[in-house]
Amino acid sequence: MTRRPTPKPTEAELAILHILWARGASTVRQIHDLLYRDQASYTTSLKLLQIMFGKGLVVRDDSQRAHIFQAAVSQDETQADFVSDVLRRVFKGSSSQLVLHALGSAPPATAEELADIRTLLDRIEKGETGSDTANDKTKKK
Repeated sequence: MTRRPTPKPTEAELAILHILWARGASTVRQIHDLLYRDQASYTTSLKLLQIMFGKGLVVRDDSQRAHIFQAAVSQDETQADFVSDVLRRVFKGSSSQLVLHALGSAPPATAEELADIRTLLDRIEKGETGSDTANDKTKKK
């Protein structure tokens, strides 16, 4: 059985996913309070999570009165999907152009980020896989 591709999350859905990736399982109220407070109604948060559940972006535990949601997609997988899409659509597959634009834009890379990039480049030049280093760094943050 092949896995159905997960649709790309919208900006609002990504904001919710960032909370779930950072906090782990959360109720609608917890997510709403962190994201919207007085800006939107509770039902807006609930509706977004219901849509995300339908898309397969989150899973829901409805065994208790307050439903608890968790991300069904990993942060690494989501980031890789977005980068692949931008790489293909905007940079015509040129990873060097993507990197040059990313590093040349504001804000500038920090000294720690530049050291991470140098380490990754060294590994790539030695023929080691580069994706592990990038994923290790994003997991630490």
